[in-house]
Amino acid sequence: MGQDNGRIVTTSWEEIRRYISTLKPAKYYGIPRGGEIMAQLLPEAWRAKTPEEADCFLDDLVDSGTTRNVYQSKYGAKPWYAMYHKSDSEVWYQFPWEVEGTLDAESHIQRLLQFLGEDTQREGLKETPRRYVKFLREFMQVPDWNFTTFDSEGYDQMIVQSNIPFYSLCEHHIAPFFGEGVIAYIPDGKIVGLSKLARTLDLFSRKLQNQERITQQVCDYLVEQLEPKGVAVILKAKHLCMEMRGVKKHDTFTTTSKMYGVFEDDMNARNELMKLI
Repeated sequence: MGQDNGRIVTTSWEEIRRYISTLKPAKYYGIPRGGEIMAQLLPEAWRAKTPEEADCFLDDLVDSGTTRNVYQSKYGAKPWYAMYHKSDSEVWYQFPWEVEGTLDAESHIQRLLQFLGEDTQREGLKETPRRYVKFLREFMQVPDWNFTTFDSEGYDQMIVQSNIPFYSLCEHHIAPFFGEGVIAYIPDGKIVGLSKLARTLDLFSRKLQNQERITQQVCDYLVEQLEPKGVAVILKAKHLCMEMRGVKKHDTFTTTSKMYGVFEDDMNARNELMKLI
């Protein structure tokens, strides 16, 4: 069943209809989202509107089994029918209603909410999986931009941009952390458009990250692009992964810094920076 293309197994509507034709008369409740779509191919008299009235459940895929366990625990150990019972974690099953993987991603979010005991059919949560996937794609896809540089025309003094807001997602818990950054550099023949400093911080923060890596990456990028006499990057942020969970210490700030060139070697340059910010 399905066309095996390496680790991706694609399934056609014809194969789905063939599977549906093997089912015996009963009241089936389609598990959101794939099971719901498959249930529409059943005779209307076979479709259960709620889990309570169902004789059995219909799903497209049993992955970890968590969704099945949640439903059977809540609504009784009713038979569970699925096209695939996943045993190989490296295989990705592609169904015809999936568009660039978006619907499948939404389905996983929906299953996660179900695992946490949420009623994903109530009004406030029906569109949450779609909205959450849209949020992640929007947040983690930084718009294209050009790192525009100009001749410094002999200017070789410190340039400092402070109070640059940034937002990121902790790679350990996918919880937000956010704060403000300071970026400074001393040109050596080239300067950059002022907006590009803030855009550089966005470039490295808007993804799954940790604060230390962002600090390092911003500094390395500016050194590569500008070849300056010095670069300094200082980030100060609040981490919800330690405020909402774990140690639960509120209003705690974490500061990271990276100094390059004269900011690292010349204490006078570093002191001047500290006075300016």
